[in-house]
Formats: sequence, C-alpha cells, structure tokens
Amino acid sequence: MTEFTINLPATSANLGPAFDAAALAVNLYLRVRATRSKTWSIEASGHDPAICGKVENHLIVTTYQEVLAEQKKSAPPLGLRIQNGFPIGKGLGSSAAARLAGIALAVHFGRLRWNSARIIGEASKREHHPDNAAACWMGGVTVARMFGEAGVHVARFVPKGKWPLMLAIPQEALATEKARAVLPREYSRADAVANIQNSMLLLAAFFQSDPVLLASSLEDHIHQPYRAELCPLLPALQSLDVEQGVLGVALSGAGPSVLIFLDPKASMEKTKARVGARLRGQRLKADLVVTSIAKRGAEAFFVRGGR
Repeated sequence: MTEFTINLPATSANLGPAFDAAALAVNLYLRVRATRSKTWSIEASGHDPAICGKVENHLIVTTYQEVLAEQKKSAPPLGLRIQNGFPIGKGLGSSAAARLAGIALAVHFGRLRWNSARIIGEASKREHHPDNAAACWMGGVTVARMFGEAGVHVARFVPKGKWPLMLAIPQEALATEKARAVLPREYSRADAVANIQNSMLLLAAFFQSDPVLLASSLEDHIHQPYRAELCPLLPALQSLDVEQGVLGVALSGAGPSVLIFLDPKASMEKTKARVGARLRGQRLKADLVVTSIAKRGAEAFFVRGGR
C-alpha cells in the first residue's frame, strides 16, 4: 500500500447538443504516481507544471484530504510525480481528472471499499455534473445523469468504426464559471426539442458508425451560440466540411478548445494543414492535436495496476 499509479484520460463533454449529459474520453493522459512520504512533495512535468507542481490548493491533494477527512480517516502525506498530458482550463476535463485522481488516492491509501459507481458519484458531486467524470473513469463515450446528492446513472459504450479526432487548443484558458455565466436562464420549447432530437441522433451516429448522421446531429441551441464570442475557434471552424476532411465540429466542454471529428478516409496531414490554414486566415492561433477516443478510462488502470 506504499505506492500507487493511475492514468486518467482527457475528456470532451457536451458533444454539441448533449449539454451536461454526454462526453467522450480522449487519448491524452494525466499520469499520477504516488508514494507514502514523511512530507508532501510534487514533481510535475508536461502541461502547466507550475500549477501541477504546487502543493498548496492543489486539486488532487485537497480532494484526497477532504475525502479521507469525511470518512474519518487520516490522510498520510504523499510524494507525487505528475505527468500532465493536457492543459488546464481549456475544456478538456482537467478538473474532473484531478478530482478522480484525488479520490482514487483516497480509496487506495485509505483502504476504502468504494466501487466505480461510488467513485464517479463522489467526483460528480464535487464537479456538479457527471459527464466528464464518467467518461474519464470509464473511457469510451458516456451518457450520465445525477440523482440525489451523489448518485449517478451512467451508460458507456465504444462507438463502432474509426473515429479519429483533432483538438484545436488555444493559448488562453477559459474559466468554466465565465462560460456558464453567458448562458440564458430559460430556453424556448423549439430549442429544447431540437437539442433532444440532435442528441438522440448523435448517439445513433456513433452506434451505426454513420458520419453523415454525425455531421447533421452536432447542431446545438443550448450553449454553443452563447459561448461563441468567448471561444472564437468555434465559429472559425464550424464551416469546415467533409471535402476538407472534417465530419463535424463541437465546442470541447465549456471551451475554449474545439473538438473536430475527422473523416477517417482523408489524409490526416492534409486535414491538419487545412484546419491550420483556416485559423491563420482568421488570425487565430491554436495547437492542433490529432488523437482518438480512449477505449479505456482510469478505472482500467485503477483495477489492474493501482491496487
């Protein structure tokens, strides 16, 4: 029980119309290795090392300590080695991954007999919605909803066929609270119905491996139109089409990053070049990362290698 290692994938939530309900795991990882120690220490590499390497107010550390305190257990100091494979505050599920890492550490070092449902529920309670937490823990594509204080219903599946992805990640971060603040308090019946329809069709597109259906089902009326001003990459890329190697575009989480579904038959290099050219034409800058849906979540590493 003196050492623990876990890998947690990045996630992209909302997927256009499935606001606060669906997310997918991405093959970019937060890797955390923990060892019992006399004092707290963190060695961080990868993205945002200054944030990841600071013990004070560290989301992994505070979550670990809070969970064990609530369970009336001691929280022994740990030495952490963190390799962060995706940036913080850019719509890639960094807070959900950090909270899940802290919970997993608490379960391991506190010898808590928590199952995956309890772990996802605890993270969802702290995140205030379950989409990123479910996808990060379980991998693949997840649809989730909360009930009660920390109960979660989750459906998880791996889409049929090949679903290559590209992430357009800007230099500037965007606080989720700011992205939430621009959303209206009420929506019309037409907008609500349109999003329900598109969400159902989106799931069907994944199940049937239907790129045409995917492209037509990503339209959103709930959050993307209101966040576009805060996330300029989104309107700049939404007009890309299959001829340019793109099946569809959606805001990643609350933004500002953008998730791009790629045509698996097109050249990845040419598609990336076209996306880059579009951004340059709009005088926008972003890192373009080609990736894919992660079939395994943190749960697989927790069960097989963490305990």
